[in-house]
Amino acid sequence: MSPSTAKNGSLGAVREHVLATLRQDIIAGRLGPGDRLVERELAERFGVSRVPVREAIRALVAEGFVLFESARRSVVRRLTRDDVRELFELREALEVYATGLAAARATDRDLGELRQLLDEAAAATETGDAETITDVNTRFHDRILATAGNNLLVSVMEPVDGRLRWLTRRNTKWSELLTEHRELYGAIASGDAERARAHALAHVRATHRSTVRHLFGEDGGTSA
Repeated sequence: MSPSTAKNGSLGAVREHVLATLRQDIIAGRLGPGDRLVERELAERFGVSRVPVREAIRALVAEGFVLFESARRSVVRRLTRDDVRELFELREALEVYATGLAAARATDRDLGELRQLLDEAAAATETGDAETITDVNTRFHDRILATAGNNLLVSVMEPVDGRLRWLTRRNTKWSELLTEHRELYGAIASGDAERARAHALAHVRATHRSTVRHLFGEDGGTSA
């Protein structure tokens, strides 16, 4: 966003642009754990005043991406084992349930959109485009959630969606992830809710273990 665009835009729109950009920078790893967010530097980068930057930082704190080390020092959060465990426990509870609903309610259009996303994921996996893989895989899970047809589930998952993407970005076993998603699609397309839930549970737990190994060098203890 250029300075002139920022000047002409509403404060809310400017804040949302800064927030979305910084959030994506964190998810993609351009801003790493412990990196400091300096209001003055970010205001210069975006060509805006410090007000929308300050509000964006506060929003990132609320979303769990950033923390205040002091009143004037904000840094990208370092995820702990408990952070990861809690996120995956929530994902397991809600996503497994949603996948069962999706299997029971999926239309031909829903299944077609899921297949299209799998094709996109396969193409990105071949080129090793991590950012695109993360985006497509997130949209794949979002599509499953939408197919479940439960708006309350969507609203409950939305606040943690970004942090789950942040974790997924750390899972570099893209070929395995693609295989799991294809199997998950097959279970949903079968219309068998129990089968779909079983595949979803296995997928979430496998992703949890892989993420914990990547972040902490140990297994996530989710095999039980």
